[in-house]
Formats: sequence, structure tokens, C-alpha cells
Amino acid sequence: MFENTPKLILASQSPRRSELLRQITDQFEVVPSSVEENLDWGLRPEENARLLARAKAENVAKNYPDCWVIGADTLVALHHEILCKPVDVPDAKRILSRLSGNEHRVMTGICVVSPGKTIDTAVTSKVRFKSLTDEEISNYIQTGEPMDKAGAYAIQGKGSFMIREFSGSESNIIGLPIEELKILLAKTRFPLTPVNR
Repeated sequence: MFENTPKLILASQSPRRSELLRQITDQFEVVPSSVEENLDWGLRPEENARLLARAKAENVAKNYPDCWVIGADTLVALHHEILCKPVDVPDAKRILSRLSGNEHRVMTGICVVSPGKTIDTAVTSKVRFKSLTDEEISNYIQTGEPMDKAGAYAIQGKGSFMIREFSGSESNIIGLPIEELKILLAKTRFPLTPVNR
């Protein structure tokens, strides 16, 4: 799979995460995890995100023991309710209606499994939506963009019109908090190579 170092794997098929990871290295492979995204409703959202990220990374790492494997999982929470990826159009409408005019939290758990160490964390950002009309919600859902996104929107995509403001890491909201990931890679002694542009 790899001809030389570094041996870095992203355990996610998300094109958004690959795009974000390319900001700090173009030396990685994508090997999606087969872990089911089951939540433990007794845990805080941040803890669920962290544990799912770890499960995804460990699931892939068992087949690549000499590599560094990155796992990530993003959750959206309004007050204490986790808003998952919508299961259908009515669910997407329900989620976006709940977010309309409100502030919510976006949490991404990240985990790096290395040959000698496993380390993880969760990063939280806050996003406030403007008040949305039913027509705006319906038109956005018709684009298809909400259907595979936690919280039913993409801040970096067509959903950007809904955002009034946000605080914290934008890359975290998209799905991979880059600054925090760089810290985890450094702690596991992964030699990041400069990106060739």
C-alpha cells in the first residue's frame, strides 16, 4: 500500500475530511472504517464523538499495525439532544426547523492510533442559525446536500446561507479539526511532510 514513509491512513470516506487533511499533508491513504455509528444515549455528545472516532480508528488500525490511523466522528447537539444525519426528507426538515434561529454545538471526536500509542480528543464549536422560512428549508433540502450530514447541513457548502455566526474551529464544524489533529500527530511522533502545492 505504501512505498515509503509516512504511513498515514484516514479511516473515513468523507471527501470533506480528505480535503481538510490535504491542508497539512498529501501523504495519506483512505481506508473507510466498517464501524456502525451507534450512540450511547447515556453519554454526553462529546464523549460519544470521541468514542466513535476511537472505534473507527482502531477498526482500521488492526489491519495496518505499522501505520498511523486517523478516526473522526462529528455530532451536532441542540441543547442536550443529538441531531444525527437525517434518515429522510421529513427528518431533514425537522432537524433544520429545530436549528432555525438557535445556537447549537458541533463536536468532532478525533483519534490517532499509532504503532506505539493511541490518543484522542473531542473539539467543540458553536454555530448559530438565522431564522429560516419553510421555503428556505425546503429549497435547501431539494439540493440533496443535507442528507449525509450531521445536523443536516454543510457550513462550507450551500448551507452557508443559514449561518448567522459561529465560534471555534471552522474545520471542526466541517468534520476534522486540523489544528487539534496536528497536535495529536505530533504527540504520536508522526513526521508531517510539507504539502506540495
